[in-house]
Amino acid sequence: MKISNETKVGSLTAISIVLLILGFNFLKGKNLTTKTMRFYAVFGNIQGLATSNAVIINGKQVGTIYSTDGGQDMRRIIVAITMNQTVNIPDNSIAFISPSLLGTTSLEIKLGNGNTYKKNGDTLATADSGGMFDEALQRVDPVLLQVKAAVKSLDSVLLTVNSIFDPNTKNNIRAVMENLNKTTAALALSSASLQTLLNTQTGALAKTMDNLSSFTGGLKNNNAKIDQTLTNLEATTAKFSRLDIEKTLASLDLTVTDLKNTIGKVNSDKGTLGLLLNDTKLYNNLNATSNKLNVLLDDVRVNPKRYVNISVFGKKDKGGPLLVPLPDTVNAPYLKIPNP
Repeated sequence: MKISNETKVGSLTAISIVLLILGFNFLKGKNLTTKTMRFYAVFGNIQGLATSNAVIINGKQVGTIYSTDGGQDMRRIIVAITMNQTVNIPDNSIAFISPSLLGTTSLEIKLGNGNTYKKNGDTLATADSGGMFDEALQRVDPVLLQVKAAVKSLDSVLLTVNSIFDPNTKNNIRAVMENLNKTTAALALSSASLQTLLNTQTGALAKTMDNLSSFTGGLKNNNAKIDQTLTNLEATTAKFSRLDIEKTLASLDLTVTDLKNTIGKVNSDKGTLGLLLNDTKLYNNLNATSNKLNVLLDDVRVNPKRYVNISVFGKKDKGGPLLVPLPDTVNAPYLKIPNP
């Protein structure tokens, strides 16, 4: 079978294109033949880091930069890292950009000391680097680098101080100083007042001490009178102690006993007062008298002719008076007399 020239040219062209693509990807750091690991890192400034730049760990290149993408915002640039070999990267590892004056900018990974490792597709922690000027200073003189870092820190402190001491804060500090001046003046006045108070000639404290001295002097002059008063008080208490309290208590006890006897006699049925209080005969007699009075009044109301006769020609009631009293109604209820 004879292959035509057109087929040969087409095959060579296809093979050339494939080789060109593979070579271009190889130069960009993309290995299409082996399985690779990929990590990501986010920076605010990549300092000229480009695709296919080296990824270095402890001075050895272990991968390349696959891509850099900052989007439209360009404030967070995502750097994709392709590893050419399997490397255990601890979780606390840090990636930072290392620019160079003589070579190409690279990305270095400082391994941490953790026991757990990053997995394929994880994002590495990042730190800002000083740039090419800091690297040159570090190579020329480390002391100058430290001075530059100190000046930068001092500049940050001054910016912070300036941001704190805004116009409102300055006005507040001025007001505090004015209040402090007023407080100092008040302290001066208080000190003068205290000096006046403590003055031995005209001070209030001196007058108080003079009054106290006069009072104690008066006590000293009246010491004899005070002693006499205490003596009289002692004699009075002695007289009270010599009183016969027992006889008084005995007399009071006797009086209480007599009162109890009198109350006992009143409660008994002996004696006039006891009979009046305890005997029911007087009550019964009074009740019977009341009952008889009621009967008499009813009889007068019903038969008035028996007691009052005013008729000239009328027949006179010849009934005689009662010679025998009616039966006693002490224990009988009141009976209403029927009408004739």
